[in-house]
This record gives sequence, structure tokens and C-alpha cells, in this order.
Amino acid sequence: MDDLLSEKEQIEQMRTWWSTYGGYVIGGLGLGIALLAGINYYQSSKLEAQLEGSALYESLTEHVVSGDLDAAEAVVDRLSTEFGETSYAAQSQLAVARLYMDKNRDQDAADALRSVVDGDADEAIKLVARARLARVLLYQNQPQEVVDLLEGHETAAFAAIYNELLGDAYHALGRVEDAQAAYQSVMLDPMAPNTVDQRLVQWKAIDLPEASEPAAAVETPAAEEPATIDAVEATEAEEPEAEEVE
Repeated sequence: MDDLLSEKEQIEQMRTWWSTYGGYVIGGLGLGIALLAGINYYQSSKLEAQLEGSALYESLTEHVVSGDLDAAEAVVDRLSTEFGETSYAAQSQLAVARLYMDKNRDQDAADALRSVVDGDADEAIKLVARARLARVLLYQNQPQEVVDLLEGHETAAFAAIYNELLGDAYHALGRVEDAQAAYQSVMLDPMAPNTVDQRLVQWKAIDLPEASEPAAAVETPAAEEPATIDAVEATEAEEPEAEEVE
């Protein structure tokens, strides 16, 4: 009887516990299921967006190769508005900037690249955009803008590219010593052969004018002054008198 009564008490305790906490258990299970379903949906949606963005970006590259600017701009706008959270939005700006340059629309190219540099793109994409923007700015004869853009942003992978561009900008600004140092950094960079033409950089360094230095005092022969009467007389006095010829 005692064992039977103990089992009844246990059952009663379980019923009491369930009546008190059962709702929480069911709610927790439901929340967990919903959360899991939400995660799966988010991952599925993200994958779907990546696939659709990839397809759009592929079509963009075809428009760039064919030179169809109108179609390219339409794709870029769609990628920016519908797939702004993917890397394809920033990459599309890089692609259309190239097409703008082909169409002699350098300011549009600069604006597209600037949007990547100032945006929320991946840092690796920003490094590429910064280098391409620097080339456009050099084309626009804005060397100081290049210096402001690149100084302090050198990284191991892009050091040679940035230093060559900085050297070009310094040269244009007349900062010959800075240009020489930048080109020298490229020549000494072990990773440079993979990213730049070191022979071209070497020729740029050779082509630099000599750095301006304080002019050294150079003695130049004084211009001859007309001989004065006193000087002539002094000279005559020093010369030996010729013997009279009888």
C-alpha cells in the first residue's frame, strides 16, 4: 500500500508540475521550432539572393564586354536596390566604371568608384576600387586627390600598386624625392612582380628630374675690367727696362 500510495503521489506531483509549467514547455518548443524554421528560411533566401545576384552580375559583364551602357546601368541599378546586401552590388560599380571609361565618361567612372570606397563594401573590394579611382584621378590631372586617397592605406597585397600610383602623383606635384622613394619601395617589394610592371616603374624612376638642392657656391671667373691708368703705370714699372740699342 505504501508503494502504491507513493506512485500515486508521484503521478499527482507530475500532474501539478505539468499544469503549472506545461504551457511554458509547449511555448518554448514552439519558439524553438519557429526559430529553426526562420533560420532555414533566412539561409534559403540568402542563397536564393546570391544565385539571382550572380546571374544578374553575369549579364552585366556581358553588357560591359559588348559596350551596351544602357543595359549595364539598368543591371547596376537593380543590383544596388534589390541586392545591396550582397557583394555583387559593389562589384557591379567596378564593372560599370570600366565601361564609363571606355565611353570617355571619366567623371561617371570616378563617381561609381567613389561610391564603393565610401560605402559598406568588403574591404578587399574597397582596395581595388581605391586603386582604380586613383588611376581615374591621375587621368583627370588631380594628383593631390590621389595622394589624399592613397596615403595611409597601403597594405601588403596592394603596396606596390599604391606606391606606383603615389609615385606618379608625387611626380606630377613636383615632389621628386617622394616620387623617388615611392618608386624605390616598388622596386624593393618582393610581391611587386605579381602586381605591377617593375621595369616600367624603374624607367619612371630614371625619368625623374634631379631633386632640387640648395645651389652650391661656385666660383666663377670675374669679368675682366678695363685697365685703369694707375694699373697700367704699375705694370710698366714692374717690367724691366729694355737696353738701348746703339
